[in-house]
Amino acid sequence: MPVRPRAGVWRRLLKRPLALLGLLIVAIVLAGAILAPWLTGYDPNEQMFDGLTLEGSPLPPNAKFWLGTDLLGRDLLTRILFGARTSLIIGVVANGVALLIGTLVGVTAGYFRGWIGSALMRFTDLMMAFPALLLAICLAAVFEPSLWIVAMVIALVNWVQTARVIYTETSSLSEREFIDAERTIGASAPRILVRHILPHLLPTVIVWGTLGISTTVLLEATLSYLGIGVQPPTASWGNIIFENQTYFQAAPWLVFFPGAAILALALAFNLIGDALRDILDPTQRGRA
Repeated sequence: MPVRPRAGVWRRLLKRPLALLGLLIVAIVLAGAILAPWLTGYDPNEQMFDGLTLEGSPLPPNAKFWLGTDLLGRDLLTRILFGARTSLIIGVVANGVALLIGTLVGVTAGYFRGWIGSALMRFTDLMMAFPALLLAICLAAVFEPSLWIVAMVIALVNWVQTARVIYTETSSLSEREFIDAERTIGASAPRILVRHILPHLLPTVIVWGTLGISTTVLLEATLSYLGIGVQPPTASWGNIIFENQTYFQAAPWLVFFPGAAILALALAFNLIGDALRDILDPTQRGRA
């Protein structure tokens, strides 16, 4: 897999309409998360006196509250914008840690092989045997839920796919002639890994890193919806749905808008990751 210039990758990415759509969605979510305090002027936990009807029901979208209010009279748009911070922080941190763990395990097992590689890959297979959601629920139940704990829990269940892919590519690269030549002239293992193997793995790491964020966002929302993820009053798209699900029929906007945000962000990173996969590795074009 050749290492392509960054500028060329960026130009080819911008020529793809679906990738541009994904980049636009990510840019909008990122801008909303950063500018959240200034975009609405409300506190995400502020229960406003005029945020409920006389009967105590949430307000539908209107001129003052663009996406309506929730069952406590809080501005839904504000909570969704602050919830975007939670999703992006966990998505980047958890996926980054998972990518780091998976790359280290895959490279070590693929290059050294022998009993080290066998032990690492058998452990990886063991982790893959557990359903990711069930394992995440068990880990989240053991530790006290918080934003950073949820990120670490997701990282601990999402590294296995990366490790398996990196292991396969590293095993193939370590048998190439230029690697044998480096060994012949006495190059050390760290030098071979850093100078020759890792640069060839970079496109794969970038693609899996991008695709992995969408999985992380969905898993965080699922855990928060189940009540074992980010805890209220911290805004999270998953716990917004969890808090307001009883009003689904009377106030469907309380579930629709955060659900649409989750779907849009996950779709955006999938579109970007799919385009990067086609650009960086044409042999994988069209594969799931």
